[in-house]
Amino acid sequence: MIERRAFDSLGGANHGWLDAKHHFSFAEYHDPKRMGWGPLRVWNDDRIAPNSGFPPHPHANMEIITYVRTGAITHKDSLGNEGRTEAGDVQVMSAGSGIRHAEFNLESEPTTLFQIWIQPNKTGGAPSWGAKPFPKGERAGKFVTLASGVEGDTDVLPIRTNGRVVAATLKAGETAEYELGADRFGYLVPATGSVEVNGVTLHARDGAAIRDEATVRVTALEDAELVLVDAA
Repeated sequence: MIERRAFDSLGGANHGWLDAKHHFSFAEYHDPKRMGWGPLRVWNDDRIAPNSGFPPHPHANMEIITYVRTGAITHKDSLGNEGRTEAGDVQVMSAGSGIRHAEFNLESEPTTLFQIWIQPNKTGGAPSWGAKPFPKGERAGKFVTLASGVEGDTDVLPIRTNGRVVAATLKAGETAEYELGADRFGYLVPATGSVEVNGVTLHARDGAAIRDEATVRVTALEDAELVLVDAA
C-alpha cells in the first residue's frame, strides 16, 4: 500500500519568517487522518527567512532529525552544544528527559529543511545532539543510512527508536531499492525531482505513506534527491 500525499494537500502556516508545510497534524493544523505514521509523528517542510529562526524552547521524549535541503541552520542547546548544519547534511537531537534549544538561519539566503520527529522506544534518558556531513556523491544511485537505532548500523547518527532515516540521490532513469519489510512503516519524500515508487508517481515534496511493501523500488523520472523514514 502506497498512499500519495500531494504537496498542495498538506497543512501549513506562513508566519513571514517561517513558511511551513506539515505532512502530519502539527500546531494549528489538525487532520485526524494524518496524526502520524507508526512512530513517525512529524514531518515538516520548512522555509526559514535569513537572520531568523526558532528562539530557545524545550523538547522531551522525541527523536528530532533535521535534514537541510538548502542553506544552513545553526543550533544551540542547554547542553552547551553549538553547530552549523549545511545543505545535504543532517543533525539529530535526542530530547530524552528534556532539553532546550534554539535554531537560527544566520545565512544571507533562505534555508529550507525537513524536520522529522520520531517517538523513541523508551522515555527519559540523557538528552544528546549530533551532526554529520553526508556528501551527496556517497549517496549517488543508492540509499545510504543517515541516522539509525537499528542494531548493527555503524557510522551513522544514533536515534533511540527501531528505525532509520535514509537518503539517496538519483539521476534520471536510475533505480534504487530499499528492503522495508511488510511489517514496517515507511514514509518517503522527494526533496527535489519526480520519482516512481512501486508504480506510484511522486513529485517534489509530495509524501508517500508506505505499508505492507517488502521492497521499496524508486525510479527517478528526473534527477532527484529523496529521504525515507523506516520505522517499526
